[in-house]
Amino acid sequence: MTPSLAYKVLTQSQAEALQRGDFVGAPIDLQDGYIHLSTAAQLTETVDRHFAGQTNLSVAAVDLGYCGEALRWEVSRNGELFPHLYAALTMAAVTALAPLARGPDGAVLPPGQV
Repeated sequence: MTPSLAYKVLTQSQAEALQRGDFVGAPIDLQDGYIHLSTAAQLTETVDRHFAGQTNLSVAAVDLGYCGEALRWEVSRNGELFPHLYAALTMAAVTALAPLARGPDGAVLPPGQV
């Protein structure tokens, strides 16, 4: 079953840009031509792999239904399907935005589950 939400990890400046309405993507998004998203199950590994040691991170919950045809599921890390957004990410698509938090087991908690 395809999830209805995916998540975008953001630095402080990227989260601020998203809230202002001028987020164009992280450097890797701009390089690859789409905005990288992760499912809840992929979120912890994404943070551990690509944001290790960074602080002041936020996580945006993205309503995939809002993304429409701009959303594509494509094979990426470990042969898994990842949601890729081939459009701008705006606050209209974001259902929650919160500082990155981890549970007692170290797993990243999606916004709204903190």
